[in-house]
Amino acid sequence: MNNHVATNITERIVLAGFGGQGMMLLGKLLAQAAMVDGKKVTYFPSYGTEVRGGTAVYHLVISNDEIFSPIIEEADTLIVMNQPSYQKFKGMLKPGGLLLLNTSMIKPNNGHDAKVYNVPATEIASKLGNVLVSNIVMLGAYLAIKKLFPSELILKQLQEMLKGKKGDLFAINKQALERGMSAVESIHHQI
Repeated sequence: MNNHVATNITERIVLAGFGGQGMMLLGKLLAQAAMVDGKKVTYFPSYGTEVRGGTAVYHLVISNDEIFSPIIEEADTLIVMNQPSYQKFKGMLKPGGLLLLNTSMIKPNNGHDAKVYNVPATEIASKLGNVLVSNIVMLGAYLAIKKLFPSELILKQLQEMLKGKKGDLFAINKQALERGMSAVESIHHQI
């Protein structure tokens, strides 16, 4: 645990993308890892009218303190997977917040009062051989930036979820998480 991290954190995260881009899984992984880490968690998933192709949004609050509402009006972090979600939710980010963009599918406008990280998540996932792990690439990037808890907690949750017939998916998800983490480290060196 980093000594410089404040002990009473509250992190409000909005995850948004197309239905089918894994926003619910991403939110669930973060929520479960945070609970294992002893933090309080609320989450509120919502879908657009059509689930596949519509917008999927996941509100997630992680805190050491009691959480009074699962609904987020102003996000500390916004993780966005596609252009329509970016257009729709960019206004929810608090000034100086963290904006993680899947630049494989988003052309961002400049002028954000935010810490912006451009991660070509779909492209990275595609190179790994499965475009569906782009959400895990974004998760890796998020963990590398925020360091809320160790990546081992996420890997443990993934291992739990990917038992039995899905067991062979663990390796690619682990790679996706690692690639996301290293993508952020390489962005950081360019600044």
